[in-house]
Amino acid sequence: MLLSAVRTSRLHRLAPAVAGASALAFALTACAGSAGSGGGEGGGDAAGAYEAGASQEDVDAALADLEPVEIIYQPSAASQESVQSPSGTVLAEAIEERSGGKITVDTVWGQAIAGYSEIHDALGDGRIDLAYTLPVYDPAQFPAVNALGDALGGLDPSPFVGEMITNAVATDVAWQTPEIVAEYEDLGISPIAPTVASGGYYTMCNTPGVEESDFEGRQVRIASKTQGELMSSIGASPVSMEYTETFEALQRNTVDCTLGQLVPSAESGIFEVAPHIGYMTETSISRSPGALIAGSGVNDLPLGYQQVIFDAYTDYFHGQMMTTINGNSVAIGMAKEADGEVEEIPAEFQQQIAQFSEDKRAELAESGVAGDELQARVEESAEKWATRIEEMGYSDEGTTEDFDEWFDEDTDFRPVGQAIFEEVILPQRPA
Repeated sequence: MLLSAVRTSRLHRLAPAVAGASALAFALTACAGSAGSGGGEGGGDAAGAYEAGASQEDVDAALADLEPVEIIYQPSAASQESVQSPSGTVLAEAIEERSGGKITVDTVWGQAIAGYSEIHDALGDGRIDLAYTLPVYDPAQFPAVNALGDALGGLDPSPFVGEMITNAVATDVAWQTPEIVAEYEDLGISPIAPTVASGGYYTMCNTPGVEESDFEGRQVRIASKTQGELMSSIGASPVSMEYTETFEALQRNTVDCTLGQLVPSAESGIFEVAPHIGYMTETSISRSPGALIAGSGVNDLPLGYQQVIFDAYTDYFHGQMMTTINGNSVAIGMAKEADGEVEEIPAEFQQQIAQFSEDKRAELAESGVAGDELQARVEESAEKWATRIEEMGYSDEGTTEDFDEWFDEDTDFRPVGQAIFEEVILPQRPA
């Protein structure tokens, strides 16, 4: 009954835009990449289309004859007050502003419509129109996405520049990998950022100690199969669970540590029960990739509205980095306030983790699950974006331990987002 009601409501919301649009059919696939080449069979039409980079005046004119619509957006944050909220609010505001108010974004917090295990189905059946998803929780359905997450292990681990580089690489390489795009296409949903690297991984434990020997026998919550294999290789016992369940597990001593991102850990209060952080400087742990996905309802909108949503990527990247990087700073401060120790993992231990990642990359290369030469594409992209980001003037001014002291919370990440949009996203734009 609830699903039927939601579908009926969606039809009422979308019908005016479709009815008011041009009758000229426009072949538009659910995948934006194919849309750019004119292939596929989408449900939208060509009404309201405008050139990328058009002035606001020209966009307003293009959309003038379209009826207003409302879309449902489910970001990652639990609430608008969360440290994670910019990944939701910045994108929603950008869409509404660029559309001249013709698109209203109903932002639904806290996975209230669909949890991460159900969210791709909700995008496909129209309960959600736009969402941050976690394909890492379904490796069987998204093997290529998860392979890229594994391949990102070993990139720059810094909580500032490293985050920008790795997130740029994730989206860049994902759009170069047809196997990744196909995993979404097959579900009738459209990637905008097929892989979002999100934040780097740190150890957070209820007792101090970042030596390899400290992890022997520890129960460690992990987010992916590869992370579980890493923990097993150092003598720890991996425990798989969603991050929303982690606080209670640490509080009850069901687990001793979590291998996780700092931002969701701050949001869920992890540092109250596990304030001791271990970080790396020479390598990094594999990522558990997310994605920014448009659902089937967006594909039914007139082309101009689809372009507005797609073009908001620059602001999305800014909001995502505000969430991830600002959140890293907040989290380190919270750990210190909870009397936690923020320690660098010893060099020899880092070398062992790096070797594990290298071996894992060799396995991926042999499997071919994400196409040929995945690691070569990752390394080439990482070198490119490291250079670009340095040229833009971004640099680390201290260590992870004192990141909460030297990071400028007013940093604007849009220049990086715009560069990614122009080089990576724009060729995939619905057109």
